[in-house]
Amino acid sequence: MPQRRIRTEGPLKAAVIGAGAFGRHHASKYRGLEGVDLAAIADANPEVRKGSFAAYGVEAVADWRDLLGRIDLVSICTPAVTHSTIVRAFLNSGAHVLVEKPIATSLEEADALIALAEETGRVLTVGHQERFVFARTGLLDFPDAPKEVSCWRMGPWTGRGADVSAVLDLMIHDLDLMHQMIPGGVAGVDAYARAEMGRLADEVTAVIAFANGSVARLETSRIAHNRRRGMRAVYHDGVVEIDFLTRKLRNTTRRKLQPLELGDPLGESVAAFVKAARDGSPALVRPQEARRALETALLIDEAAELSGDIPRQMRYAAYA
Repeated sequence: MPQRRIRTEGPLKAAVIGAGAFGRHHASKYRGLEGVDLAAIADANPEVRKGSFAAYGVEAVADWRDLLGRIDLVSICTPAVTHSTIVRAFLNSGAHVLVEKPIATSLEEADALIALAEETGRVLTVGHQERFVFARTGLLDFPDAPKEVSCWRMGPWTGRGADVSAVLDLMIHDLDLMHQMIPGGVAGVDAYARAEMGRLADEVTAVIAFANGSVARLETSRIAHNRRRGMRAVYHDGVVEIDFLTRKLRNTTRRKLQPLELGDPLGESVAAFVKAARDGSPALVRPQEARRALETALLIDEAAELSGDIPRQMRYAAYA
């Protein structure tokens, strides 16, 4: 079904559902866009609502359902397990939706949301903002896939995202980038995980074999003592290494790359979402791509056995 464009007269009314740390950033981005009116924020916490009203002077409601049918655009920044229900409701109400990663917590939910967005002609995009950083370097423009990729994303415990495993909370960013760099499906996964703060994995290591022969190795921890964030990609003509904390990029290949400029990926993401909703242009992150990252994340979760007595258990899993 062709996408229905939203009205063009007057500012577009935007809302943010979930006004935690990340939701507040979304609100600020909407406030800075011409032709967009941040109309409301929804959060169940009364102190958060009070702070949101003080910061933005907009309507702050406890129940996001009060905003259905009243807005054009919405950012959903609530816990991952709530994404499917809230996205579905706003798509049905006629709003365009930017949902933070992951798109959902099951493939069945993701498929239903993608189908609903197509049926209603609404934009549905997902907050894989790091795609903007990579796109600026030119790393996603290489015609060939790397032979090997390693990614590490480590940080101390914050309590955020604890409703899902560290794979769905953190590693899914790197999985999205891996699928952008390496075409084709996943042939197999080895993974192990450790849970410390609850029943869900807080520290995960995965080795992914792709159908084209490439291999990706990923490490994620939300209980590390120190922050580390980087990537190493091995091509037939050299190596590309990125340290995202120091913003250093080393390139021994013959390929032309731009310096690593983090810029404002969230601001770019929100602006691209608004543009897609306004004029029908494609969103940078299509929901089908977010579903692909989710599929691999769930495969890793399935492959990793958690045990307090046996810190490392490995299983093999595969799909074509």
